[in-house]
Amino acid sequence: MPGLRGSASLTVSDLDTAVAMGSGDVPVLATPRLVALLEEATVKALAGHLEPGETSVGMRVHIDHLAPTRIGRLVSADALLELVDGRRLTFSASATCDDREIASASITRVVVESGPFLARID
Repeated sequence: MPGLRGSASLTVSDLDTAVAMGSGDVPVLATPRLVALLEEATVKALAGHLEPGETSVGMRVHIDHLAPTRIGRLVSADALLELVDGRRLTFSASATCDDREIASASITRVVVESGPFLARID
């Protein structure tokens, strides 16, 4: 399973900005939206590789948001599954805009059975 890759992309809109998400007061790509894009790439890496009834949930994200991105720009995210430790999956991920790295991250997801996972939520 290590070596699986996934990618996702986003054209930054007004709804993706720090202003819109309440995470800042500048109209540039919000860090929370960038995290969601990187996580989307990890989910896509796992597509078709989990057992029926299983899914993965986010556990940990360590991100360095390296550069701002304006509205209208295309951001591409890539994730690589590097480590499988039981049910914990650790990915390296990065995001680019115009071949410039705007973020790097380490993302850990945990494989769970969907039914029991949802049943224990209050």
